[in-house]
Amino acid sequence: MKVLVINSGSSSIKYQLLDPETADVCAHGIVQRIGEAVEPDAVTVEHTAGEKTLEYQGSIVDHAQGLHVVFDLFIASGQDLAHADLAAVGHRVVHGGGVFYRPTLITDEVLRAIVDLSSLAPLHNPPNVIGIESARALLPDVPQVAVFDTAFFHNLPAAAKTYAIDPEIAAAHGVRKYGFHGTSHDYVSGQAAAFLGRDRADLNQIVLHLGNGASASAIRAGQAVDTSMGLTPLEGLVMGTRSGDLDPGIIFHLIRTAGMDVDDVDVLLNRNSGIKGISGVNDFRELGRLIETGHPTAKLAFDVYIHRLRRYVGAYMIELGTVDVVTFTAGVGENDAKVRAEALAGLERYGIRIDADRNNAKDRTARRISTDDSEVSVLVVPTNEELAIARAAADLVG
Repeated sequence: MKVLVINSGSSSIKYQLLDPETADVCAHGIVQRIGEAVEPDAVTVEHTAGEKTLEYQGSIVDHAQGLHVVFDLFIASGQDLAHADLAAVGHRVVHGGGVFYRPTLITDEVLRAIVDLSSLAPLHNPPNVIGIESARALLPDVPQVAVFDTAFFHNLPAAAKTYAIDPEIAAAHGVRKYGFHGTSHDYVSGQAAAFLGRDRADLNQIVLHLGNGASASAIRAGQAVDTSMGLTPLEGLVMGTRSGDLDPGIIFHLIRTAGMDVDDVDVLLNRNSGIKGISGVNDFRELGRLIETGHPTAKLAFDVYIHRLRRYVGAYMIELGTVDVVTFTAGVGENDAKVRAEALAGLERYGIRIDADRNNAKDRTARRISTDDSEVSVLVVPTNEELAIARAAADLVG
């Protein structure tokens, strides 16, 4: 049994063909710079199948063309998806609103509903839809399953998901905290429990998904009780290009005094803020190099990032009452030892003790970075959203 997992982003398509039972990856790749004018010899698609790595060079005008190129690369590598006996195609869909909170078989009606939810995720749901439409056209006889980023946070307590605005306006326009990266938070919290040899129902957990997009969650007995992202992925932690939390009055101020319109502010806060907005770069490796050279704003960007992260850790420690495990995941969380150390520095009186050697060790597997006598286990657990989506899709289609 194999499942093709497709993650259509705003300008990229990530994909994997894998066995959901064994977690074996048969092929994977990424289509990048969709819709951008690129040099004729620019590598836009890299496809790996076993020992083979194939590349497509040239422009990709849209997601539909991107998927056609992907399917051609599968054929070129000896894996024709039309004859691969696929159990399902699993699609990451960012926003399920209040409608979708479990893996869902995609029908025309479901697809229309996902389109309607684009107002809540204008940067994400539209490319998700194009990916679904293209895959349905290319594989018309294979079940297509949507797995929603918001699903894990669907049952947040009312106090956590409710914004303090007029409830009638909120209800009419779907305004509530939805949360994102839910597939990752769900998967990682389960893997953390397995690593510790504990039942997830017996644990209070904080999961820190730190990538270019970043989010935190508080999980009690396997159920999410709070998360940092909100109506959109803009709320919460400082991110690579997103501002995270800020005074809403800043938006009014910029519109009134800086001559900016709503779209200008949208671009500013989503694409030109966060680490990039302060330092000019959004890659933490480059940020580290800039800090070493004494770059005037690189250290400030790092300090602002850590300040916000520690604030959420502290809030969730209080919200949970007791914490059994804190887990770092995603690109920055898995690879940046300094971020991990600074995020939890000075919390020994709260039972959190980091082992410097464990934290600095170069290891890509799930591991403990806290000391043996730390009351709170601190882990690094690689996320695997593709595997989680594949398993959800396989379970749904039986």
